[in-house]
Amino acid sequence: MSQSPDSRSLLSASSQLNLMEVESIDDKEFDIPQVDTPPTLESILSQMEEEEDPFVLEDTCLLNTDNMDAQSYDTSSLASSDSGDPAHLKRKRRTLDQNAAVHGSVLRLSLLKGISAQIVAAADKVDAGLPTAIAMSGVIAVGTSHGLALVFDTNQALRLCLGSKTTGAEFGAVSALSINHDCSRVLCGFAKGQITMWDLANGKLLRTITDAHPPGTAILHVKFTDDPTLAVCNDSGGSVFELTFRRVMGMRSCDSRCLFSGSKGEVCCIEPLRTPPDFRDHPITCYSLLAMASLTKILIIGLKPSLNVWMTLPYTKSDPSSVPQLAWQFVPVQKTVNPMLAFCKGDSVHFLLVKKEETGTIHVIKQRQLQLSCDIISLNWINSCSLVLLDSHEKLHVVDRPTHDVLETLDLEQVQLVYNSRHFKSLATGGNVSQALALVGEKACYQSLSSYAGQIVCLGTKSAHIMSLRNWKERLDCLLKQEHFTEALSLAWSFHEGTAKAVVGLHGDSQKRKAVISDKMVEILLHFTEYAVKKCPEQGKLQVLEQHFQEVVPVLVDYCLLLQKADLLFNQLYSRLVENMVAKGVFLESLESYIVANRLGHITTPVMKDLLAHYHDNGMMDSLERCIVHLDVTSLDIQQVVQVCWNNQLYDAVIYIFNRGMNDYITPMEKLFSVIGPRVREGRSLTGDDVVMGNKLLVYISCCLAGRAYPIGDIPEDLVVQVKYQVFEFLIRLHSGDSSQKEEVFPFIHTLLHFDTREFLNVLAMTFDDVQNDKQALEYQQRIVDILLQVMVDNPDFTPSQVGGLFTFLARQLAKPNNTLFVNRNLFDQVLEFLCCPDDDSRHTERQQVLLELLQVGGVVQFNEERLFTLAEKAKFYQICEFLYEKKHLYDRIVDCYLQDPLRKAEIFSYIHNLMSMPGYSSEEKLKVKEKVLQHMQELVSLDPGKLADLVVWHFTEEVQTIISELQDDSLLFQFLRCLLKSQEGSQAASRLPLESEFYELLLDLMCRFEPQELLKFLHTSQHYRLEEAIQITEKYHCNEAKAYLLEKKGDIPGAFAGLLQTLKDRLDVLAAQMSGGIGGGVDGRDEEEANGEFTLTTVKSSLNQMILFCHRNCQNLDQEQRKDLWFPLLDTMMASQKEVMGLSDKHISDGLKEMTLKVLNCMSSFISLPAIIQQILQDPVYGRGKLAEIQGLILGMLDTFTYEQTLLETTTNLLNHDLHWSLAHLRSAVTKGLHPRQDCCNICLQHYKRKQDASEEIIVFSCGHLYHLQCLQQKDCGWGAASEPQQPWRCYKCSSSHGGRGGACSEPNRSRSASLAQTRFSSGHHEKGTETHRKKVVAVATLDVQQELSWDHLRGLYRGPSRLSILSEVSHGQSSEKAGFLLPAQPESFHLKLAPPPLFEE
Repeated sequence: MSQSPDSRSLLSASSQLNLMEVESIDDKEFDIPQVDTPPTLESILSQMEEEEDPFVLEDTCLLNTDNMDAQSYDTSSLASSDSGDPAHLKRKRRTLDQNAAVHGSVLRLSLLKGISAQIVAAADKVDAGLPTAIAMSGVIAVGTSHGLALVFDTNQALRLCLGSKTTGAEFGAVSALSINHDCSRVLCGFAKGQITMWDLANGKLLRTITDAHPPGTAILHVKFTDDPTLAVCNDSGGSVFELTFRRVMGMRSCDSRCLFSGSKGEVCCIEPLRTPPDFRDHPITCYSLLAMASLTKILIIGLKPSLNVWMTLPYTKSDPSSVPQLAWQFVPVQKTVNPMLAFCKGDSVHFLLVKKEETGTIHVIKQRQLQLSCDIISLNWINSCSLVLLDSHEKLHVVDRPTHDVLETLDLEQVQLVYNSRHFKSLATGGNVSQALALVGEKACYQSLSSYAGQIVCLGTKSAHIMSLRNWKERLDCLLKQEHFTEALSLAWSFHEGTAKAVVGLHGDSQKRKAVISDKMVEILLHFTEYAVKKCPEQGKLQVLEQHFQEVVPVLVDYCLLLQKADLLFNQLYSRLVENMVAKGVFLESLESYIVANRLGHITTPVMKDLLAHYHDNGMMDSLERCIVHLDVTSLDIQQVVQVCWNNQLYDAVIYIFNRGMNDYITPMEKLFSVIGPRVREGRSLTGDDVVMGNKLLVYISCCLAGRAYPIGDIPEDLVVQVKYQVFEFLIRLHSGDSSQKEEVFPFIHTLLHFDTREFLNVLAMTFDDVQNDKQALEYQQRIVDILLQVMVDNPDFTPSQVGGLFTFLARQLAKPNNTLFVNRNLFDQVLEFLCCPDDDSRHTERQQVLLELLQVGGVVQFNEERLFTLAEKAKFYQICEFLYEKKHLYDRIVDCYLQDPLRKAEIFSYIHNLMSMPGYSSEEKLKVKEKVLQHMQELVSLDPGKLADLVVWHFTEEVQTIISELQDDSLLFQFLRCLLKSQEGSQAASRLPLESEFYELLLDLMCRFEPQELLKFLHTSQHYRLEEAIQITEKYHCNEAKAYLLEKKGDIPGAFAGLLQTLKDRLDVLAAQMSGGIGGGVDGRDEEEANGEFTLTTVKSSLNQMILFCHRNCQNLDQEQRKDLWFPLLDTMMASQKEVMGLSDKHISDGLKEMTLKVLNCMSSFISLPAIIQQILQDPVYGRGKLAEIQGLILGMLDTFTYEQTLLETTTNLLNHDLHWSLAHLRSAVTKGLHPRQDCCNICLQHYKRKQDASEEIIVFSCGHLYHLQCLQQKDCGWGAASEPQQPWRCYKCSSSHGGRGGACSEPNRSRSASLAQTRFSSGHHEKGTETHRKKVVAVATLDVQQELSWDHLRGLYRGPSRLSILSEVSHGQSSEKAGFLLPAQPESFHLKLAPPPLFEE
């Protein structure tokens, strides 16, 4: 029977060992028995299937052509979500994220048709049963539920059928398989615990092992090691055994040794290190390493030369049902190849690198772990860089180990995977396994997946599948088949750059690999172009067509440029795209970004012609200009491009073409001057385009003179000097080429000066700095200066600013140490006369600033200073005068300059402060400045009294009295004193300015006159005035509130109260007068009276609140009669005011007065008894002879207050009683609660609490659970009192001493937290005869005296937050001793009872 492609996939190139591209390790195929010439993957893919296998599965869904790629299933990768979906063509293709890695279809999953058919046929025809286990090496072995083992060769032909139904009936199902490295032996483990060894050459049974492990347990794993005489097995009891095969005198035997007992922790997975042929000489192989995974930890042991445990690593917390997994692989790390163990339990994969040290020990290094979001039930290496993980949802994950990237996911649900749950539960032997192992077995599939040489075979209930990595071409072809061209190009480029993951099939050096991939990418690009043109929508909106090509064309351009295939781009691809006008436009527009980024510098002539036409026709002239200045001029039709650019005002492009194409740097200037020159010379207003053009011209000249190219780059070195001379010659031309008779001489310099004098001179200044050693350039420099003087001096067309700018420029040049310029001094005098003309008031500030700049850069050496000073004073150039005074050190004259200059008056204070503070001035100079300041003090106060006060504090402390006496204006004096004394309140100024109290009293007098509303604030904040004098001043100006504050401060409470009461009466009289006067007015008059009444009512409320606060402050220190003298006059005043307004119609004001009266009653009730208040009200003539209704409001208000306080008292009493009851109840519960010892031995002597059977012995149990003998505690001296006391209180030795775990001994013996809640003393002894001898008699004696304090400590620990009892206690401590129910009058409404339920006690 001929070989089918499916069978040959078993030997595909993906079986090679890929070791991360290590140069010293070449990929090499493993030899498979009975195959002379293994076919390559390319031959398998290229060869058509000639003959089907004789048996075909009837499950057509597995062979659906829509779900297959060649002979394998399509997969669903992370980067290509449409893979394997037959409806992907109907979906809208999404644009590719360039930052996302594209992996394509990495894994090939193929159905082994021959093996699958044989499995089904064996079950049907010979009753072999369902498949239970699979193993792969050079052959594939499949175990069945009826005890048979089917062995298939590489052609998927059934080679051997090991065992019989009789064996199956005796041994049960095959639960584990293992093939040795040379495919000569196979081990079969069975569900009932037997192990058989078969010869694969002839199918002969070599050994039947029945006593290798305890009976009644199933074989979970049986594994060959590298030593053919050594194997290991793992049973359902969790034990691991070493099997040593011997043959003596023709007799085969097997010795068993227990490596790990299930009683110490159940092992459910074992994995010996199997060395590939390439690494058989690796030094680690002599140890015969074995990894074991129990339910709680990982162990790595060495079987040779002697048994040794090299590492033990416990798991992190995970789901108990998670299945432990182990897998070995040789990986290259830091130029050496060592075995790495991957293990997982749950959702994280850990990696352990195992090395042999020079000393002969094994060193295990933990690597970075991989975290996933799924429960892993199978783990296999497919090469040294890639792992294949299977989760509990039967989804495969291909993971790159170095980067931990998940390359692809694949659904294995269709495989119908076989699980090993029956064997883990040991159902064949009665199910005698632990619940933990049975729980893990629910998801165990150890025997369903087997890996070998880069391939993984998986076993389904009716089929077998094989997985291997696709080679790089196949991965690209999968994407191309799905028409994912962009993803295919991205993946191919990652192959080209060496950044792709899981790469198979690329051999040779780096350049050779890149050439192969480059050819493939060219093929894809051509195919992509054809596809884009053919699949273009024939109908629809233009935007749809543009969107279609915008997704294609930039990708084509990008990869062509990455591959440096410009000829491919412009010859083949463009010639195909040009057939569609939309594609052509998108292509030409996409070139801009690459040209500007300097990725594309040369364009063929036809494409350049189309580019010009397209950009011009679509008005994209700015884009065209950006492209031209980055292109190689040799690819341009210069005449055509220049014409287009000039017509569309693309001046940068014109300059670039002339410079680069013809080495002509003068013609662009001539063209630009021809446009802007006439407009500037004629004085016409310049448009925005003209300004842009002029600025371009200045920048271009600057670049040419500096040796830089415009707009980008540099001028060739051999042309730098030549270009500079050409530009100088151009600037100093007497006339332009097309000059007329009206043209002025030196037109180019004229134009630039008129356009922007300052910038043109800056350009010249930068140029003059670079020509110091160039004789020819120095001559040009002198010539240009002469022309500038000739053009600008005595020319009315130039403003003073422009002329001053010229001479500033010249002064800077002349001030240089290596100056070679010559300028006539008379010209400077002429400019000085022009700038300082006193008859010209226009541009005064501008002319002064120009002259100042000229002097600052060194122009003063060109002038006669006396004449300059005279002209500056006449022109009122105060800054010039300051400049000259500064040079002569006449600083006092500068003060006059500041005062005379209206623009800089405010800066005089900063100037004086800086001059007086800085150390660079002499004492004589500072004294003159101080005298000048004192002369102008009146003017300085009017300018800014605050800044002057700061100045006085810092520099004029001794002259304060003089300054105050010289200030005649009281208003200015008040402002100055207020600022001065306010600054004195600061800590720094207070020590600098020791002022006497007379100044404060003077300020108080002035404040009473000018700002009486600020008087109280001043009295509160200042403490430097004398009290008697201040009282006299306030009395002089009738400031009653301020006087009352001072009298209260003095201690005269009646006098202060009388003053405040008089103020209140005056305001009430004003209110009554306003109400009575507004009765007969008109509508407008009423509105005005209402507004005035509202304002007066507000002032009355303010005055009343002030008096109430006054009474509250002082009643604390007065007796009852003195309090009445305060409150009753206030009450009488308010009731009298109600009598006056009783007959008036303004209800709002009447209600306001009643409310204020009630407020007085509420507040005074805290200090005056209620009977006395009622008696005072009834004695009033207003109410004494009236009806009850007139005082009803007052009485009801007082009753409401009484009711509120009564409710508050009752509620507080109830809360206190409830808290007390709750606390005592739980205290009793805690004290009487039974105690439960943690252990039955004494915590001191560590002996049983009943040490002697024949004598009673007292024991003590604490609430912390510790138990002690009484004698042991007495020996440790753990009592608090004398040992002779009958009920001695004890403390727990372990908790309270430094030996225990909860800290040292308590510092307060009466408040020890380590003592028990209920210290209970027990006595243990025998009962009377006839009772049980082992039962103890327990007598409890509870002492409650000390325990109450201990229980309080315990309760406070349990109760979250302070109790209501403690809160109310704190409130009561903070209140007055005389009145516990005192309420602040300012906010009576804000007091609310916040009642809460009692706290919960947690048992």
